[in-house]
Amino acid sequence: MGCSVEINNIEAGYGEVRVLHGVSLSVKDGETVVLLGSNGNGKSTLIRCIAGLVEPTAGSVILKVDGKETNLVGRTPEEIVGLGVALVPEGRRLFPGLTVEENLMLGAYRRAARRNIAGNLDFVFATFPVLAERRHQLAGSMSGGEQQMVAVARALMSEPRLLLVDEPSVGLAPILVSRMIAKIRELKEQRNLTVLMAEQNFNQAIKIADRGYVIVHGEIEFEGKSAADLANNEIIKQYYLGT
Repeated sequence: MGCSVEINNIEAGYGEVRVLHGVSLSVKDGETVVLLGSNGNGKSTLIRCIAGLVEPTAGSVILKVDGKETNLVGRTPEEIVGLGVALVPEGRRLFPGLTVEENLMLGAYRRAARRNIAGNLDFVFATFPVLAERRHQLAGSMSGGEQQMVAVARALMSEPRLLLVDEPSVGLAPILVSRMIAKIRELKEQRNLTVLMAEQNFNQAIKIADRGYVIVHGEIEFEGKSAADLANNEIIKQYYLGT
């Protein structure tokens, strides 16, 4: 019956600093929605609110999985992972002193995924063959692109329904960004995922977006109904296309 998320009037921040001001957006079943914005405008904070790493002071985050609705606000990150939400965090956030395989096994924490650890491990190794070759290598000794593969593969080990991807382009060469974006699109189709991706690289994000939003100073400034709608928006042209 699918997976979707509805974010309603979210207010959030850190201490006395308010970052998000009444943010509302939705991601429907099977969509890839991009959240566009430059650094410091609230993209990562919103992603962290969905994942349970930042607790909003107001609003709701309604996850709907196979017809069952759950408000994620107030839930722990562990509970949210258990509901089928996985995060690929900005900066990858691996355990550098653990091997590739050990990092991947940490992603299999979700109860529903434990019964198919071997199958999921085979899948991610088939998806990223270099990880199979280096399964015993310390994650911290790998290149940035390889570490990003580990971060994505770790998220897949939990058999997610909703995949949150935060700034996959950070620290990667353009060719690696292009390959990673293409891989996210491929994985979405293979695993029937619903995807919300926060990204500041418009030209890469638009390649896989069904539609998207532009966030400026913690508020949604524009909602694009399609990829073409985003590309033709004046805010996009001014901030991302240099016109």
